[in-house]
Amino acid sequence: MSQHKPSRRERSEQTAQQARNAPAQPTSRDISAQSTLEERRHYRLGWWSLFLFVCLGILLEGLLAFRVGWYLDVGDNETHRLMLRLGHAHGTLLSVLNIAFAASLPRLGMPAGARVLASRCLAAATLLVPGGFILGGLITHGADPGLGIILLPAGAVLLLVGIFAVARHTGK
Repeated sequence: MSQHKPSRRERSEQTAQQARNAPAQPTSRDISAQSTLEERRHYRLGWWSLFLFVCLGILLEGLLAFRVGWYLDVGDNETHRLMLRLGHAHGTLLSVLNIAFAASLPRLGMPAGARVLASRCLAAATLLVPGGFILGGLITHGADPGLGIILLPAGAVLLLVGIFAVARHTGK
């Protein structure tokens, strides 16, 4: 029995047919454009939130300098001070983390799904963690923070997921 070898034209037609039936794969240009969009988004979030949390720090210093009773008086106000300082510190740190994430995105070579997951988790954590501290410190109940503190655990979990997604793809 002789085997039929497909001609060059038949092979070309088979390849074209397979290409039409195959699902569309994102090109490197698509991935690069998405990465650039996420870089810009995290640079913008990082720098604007850094500006906001540095302003909060200056406001807290002003409340201290002018000895504002709501902020400085001993007693229930210790919770105000603690929560607002924690909100300022965590917000500043997470802002810098967003800037570092944006700077490292082109070098990480993360798959699109992991990149999007890390991006969304880090962005949400940047809002929820300091937001929980700040909202919890604005209205306190004795030595306990206000209801806004409930945002903190969700933000902490999202932060861990985002960091894990990035760490898992470093060095690959």
